[in-house]
Amino acid sequence: MATFKEITQAQISLLCQGFYAGVDEVGRGPLVGDVVTAAVVLDPNNPIAGLNDSKKLSEKKRLALFAEINQKALDVSVGRASPAEIDELNILHATMLAMQRAVAGLKACPERILVDGNRVPDFGIESHAVIKGDGLIAGISAASIIAKVVRDQEMDALDARYPQFGFAKHKGYPTKAHFEALEQHGVLAEHRKSFRPVQARLSRDD
Repeated sequence: MATFKEITQAQISLLCQGFYAGVDEVGRGPLVGDVVTAAVVLDPNNPIAGLNDSKKLSEKKRLALFAEINQKALDVSVGRASPAEIDELNILHATMLAMQRAVAGLKACPERILVDGNRVPDFGIESHAVIKGDGLIAGISAASIIAKVVRDQEMDALDARYPQFGFAKHKGYPTKAHFEALEQHGVLAEHRKSFRPVQARLSRDD
């Protein structure tokens, strides 16, 4: 496995030869919900314009690209790790597990795996970490969009169940509004109990 901190266009072209799967995660920082990962195998003969790091795209653009990726990609798979798994394993190891699950869910057989960031779990095939890869490599950008939209939709569903928490707005991240809701309404089953603000709130209930 190689980790690319500064990657050249020539290296990108080499890594993207043939069929590869781009992998990214969303949701390491929130206090609630799953960490969600996606693996995407793009069709080199059916390119998608406008792919980028999901955080740099408007919600409208993300949703449009989400539909286009699902339509044009050779394969799309979503993996996840639950709050209970995050609490048991820690967020890093839970994220690696979720990535493995996303790749295991692919029906296509990519020649290599390209992951955003600086760590790669054992996928059993050639794999590389690319720092800021979600803005550099189309397949990783596509994975970041899939994971982001899926997790946002899950936060919207959680918001419908618990409107007092405002999940549709802050998506579970540790914002002032989320802290205030925790204080007022307590900890939900979907919260990550190993995360410090949730731990602190639980300790006041003891």
